[in-house]
Amino acid sequence: QELKSISKIDSISPPSVFIGSKLKYPLVNVGILSPLEKDENAWIYDDAKYWAEQDFEISDVVKLRDSLLNSRFQSKVQDSKLNKKFVSLAQKIAVASKPVDIEIELKNRLNFKRNKDRIITPQGIKAGLKKATITGNVKIHKKVDKVMNDEIKAAEGMKFLYKNNFDEYTLSKILSVGVMGLKKNKRLVPTRWSITATDDTLGKQLLEQIRNYKWLENYEFFFGEFMGNQYIIFMFPNVWSYELFELYYPGSSWNPSNEMKASTDFESFSGRKTYASNTSGGYYAARLPILEYLSKVKRQASVLAIRLETPSYWAALGVWVVRESVRKAMKKQMKFDSREELLEAGKKISKIKYDFDCSGILDKSLLLKQIQEKRRLGEWF
Repeated sequence: QELKSISKIDSISPPSVFIGSKLKYPLVNVGILSPLEKDENAWIYDDAKYWAEQDFEISDVVKLRDSLLNSRFQSKVQDSKLNKKFVSLAQKIAVASKPVDIEIELKNRLNFKRNKDRIITPQGIKAGLKKATITGNVKIHKKVDKVMNDEIKAAEGMKFLYKNNFDEYTLSKILSVGVMGLKKNKRLVPTRWSITATDDTLGKQLLEQIRNYKWLENYEFFFGEFMGNQYIIFMFPNVWSYELFELYYPGSSWNPSNEMKASTDFESFSGRKTYASNTSGGYYAARLPILEYLSKVKRQASVLAIRLETPSYWAALGVWVVRESVRKAMKKQMKFDSREELLEAGKKISKIKYDFDCSGILDKSLLLKQIQEKRRLGEWF
């Protein structure tokens, strides 16, 4: 009853802004996210890395996100260049390096409906924004300020910030509010698009170097899980290629049916020309930590990744779960001397750890087929 009568709140944004994609483009909803009550630890409401490091349960994240208010207004994507009051305010919040004190006045009742989404994290309770004021100082990192004011392409700005230890979460947020890129190209980007664009752009930039590295010295196997998402990853000493299989168990967040569902996407050495529409954002989110690992060890490899989405993953929380699940898997590593040893161990561990027989997937794998068919030049001597 009290929630229904709320019209004004004095709060702190984590900082967080959400650009919706449900309206007819180029019209978008721009939402300023903040807890319903003033919380000095507001940062925790929008810190996926921390949630993963602390092994949050699904219910922990749902509870945090459900207590957020998404105060939103409509805008055209080109408005990012026009210095409009609400858009400018949203931009200041999104690029802030620390939580931002704000006062919000709403123009209509709260909407408690939660939408399910593969890419984005739940966005809290929605309400129309009537008035918003930043009541404290906004701190912007000087390197972010530089990228915002330099006349460089968005991809170059992302590359610069990423090299300076700004993670993909920060970059996708900055990209979404239209402050990066050449002045003529600046525009608001729906959050779901900016997340996948960031994962893909950073991945492509890492691959520029990785394609020139020597092959892995060993056959490597990784496995791990987080929030009911189990990952099994095979790495073969070979030129770069990547294949992802996603299996959705009955009763998991994306499969209400009684049968197992599956999807797959693949890229060869030269990469993809089209969007990975089967596994969608999960494809790029899973690829990024894998590429970060290869970049760190300065090697290239052919990588086969299998995701098992179990019934334990009962609420869709967004593609960050994929990214952090793979990061956890990359910490559990085993090395083998031959492809046969790797595959045999992978089958056994999958069965023991996750009660999953991966033989069927290995038989269907395009990547494995290519590796087996391409006889190495050394075999002819």
